[in-house]
Amino acid sequence: MRESVPLKLYEKAHILEVCLGVFARHGYANTSTAMLAEASGISKALIFHHFESKKELYLRVVEQCLATGGAELGIDALPQAQDFFEARIQLSLRKFRYYQKHPDVSKVLREAFYATPPEVKADLAATSRVLIARQRIVWEQLFEKVPLKEGVDRREALELVMLTIEHFEQQYLSEFVDDAIVDEASFQRLFEKRNRFLAMIRSGIAL
Repeated sequence: MRESVPLKLYEKAHILEVCLGVFARHGYANTSTAMLAEASGISKALIFHHFESKKELYLRVVEQCLATGGAELGIDALPQAQDFFEARIQLSLRKFRYYQKHPDVSKVLREAFYATPPEVKADLAATSRVLIARQRIVWEQLFEKVPLKEGVDRREALELVMLTIEHFEQQYLSEFVDDAIVDEASFQRLFEKRNRFLAMIRSGIAL
């Protein structure tokens, strides 16, 4: 790897990969720069040659988690889906499999966006707003393909669907707040319940 990738880029990638595990195990507040340096196998001075502070390093770790996760989950391909509801189902399944496979990513993103450390709250709030806005555009585009019953307001129908999805996401997070990997049966129970709710909504609004 050192022969094909410039040393500086290799070091930054290595630091991000290793520090992801440290932040996942200890959380932002309980992670020290000494812990990050020890795990990386390099000096604190070298770490902060690449990243100005622990805060910047954490934000870059979160950004990398979002970028790699989005690519593997196929977020960019969602606008080409033909069925809004099927796209939601398949994305939920892919997300569950992805976070099962990458528990450290799950832990870091869960803390970053649902138990946000005060020091990074403003920075991550901006990131969250951008993500939500982008995702909203995608889901609005997909929902345009759903044929609705006469008299159903499309914006209100989408809002109802999204509120239902958000409700189950919050329920999922509230039930699985510890570091244990969510088991298949527990996920399936919530997943099927959510889909039943969406099916009831769909039968009321769609042709």
